[in-house]
Amino acid sequence: MLTASFAVVYTLLRILPTFPMLGVSGASFSVADAIAPIYGIILGPFVGVLSVVVGTFLAFALGRPVIFLGLDFLPAAVNVLVVGLLVWRRWVTSAAINVIVLLLFLVNPFTLLIVSVSIPGLNTQFYAPFAWMHFLALIVLFSPLSRRAASWVMEPSIARLAPGIIILSLIGTLTQHATGSLLWETVYGAVLGAIKLDAFYAIWKVIFWVYPFERTVIIIVATIIGTALVRALRRAGLASTNIT
Repeated sequence: MLTASFAVVYTLLRILPTFPMLGVSGASFSVADAIAPIYGIILGPFVGVLSVVVGTFLAFALGRPVIFLGLDFLPAAVNVLVVGLLVWRRWVTSAAINVIVLLLFLVNPFTLLIVSVSIPGLNTQFYAPFAWMHFLALIVLFSPLSRRAASWVMEPSIARLAPGIIILSLIGTLTQHATGSLLWETVYGAVLGAIKLDAFYAIWKVIFWVYPFERTVIIIVATIIGTALVRALRRAGLASTNIT
């Protein structure tokens, strides 16, 4: 019942589009991306992941197009898994999944590692790592902040709830982005051959400027929704944040 209820909510939000998905004609991200870390916090890694998987296939049945050969659930599921494991104090497993996903993304031949950046109006050019925001999330994950955030979302204190959700959402949504990027490269590059290497590199140069804004918006929305939802669960008399 719990899985079915949250799967239906995920389905409805997955139908609602947000940002266009660069590199896939007609595809877009959905509002459901903002609730993935919240599912990890309140449902845990197992019920949360199952809700995302079921919700994704229900969305297919309601007309949401299949983008990644039916594996469209994978990015959000990894987000839920990483966050849920952190809340369950399985830090080592969560960190291992994060590192493995990021390494697979970085070693993929379709990934653009370094981006040339020019400052308009100035005769200045420098090089920046494409995954700089992922490295930031990784630093946060390996710092004491990730463990503290997992404790903050479980504590009665409302003052620490929002900062905890921000930190967990940062870690989760960047892992989701790396997973989705890896899936996009694998499906449209290695499997289907629909996008050539040069085209991938050209698209990555645009995504470099877009994805930090996109991920920041997702974190903000997740924090607003998550804070309100957790507070409502506490008012309902639940003993802890994780209702599973």
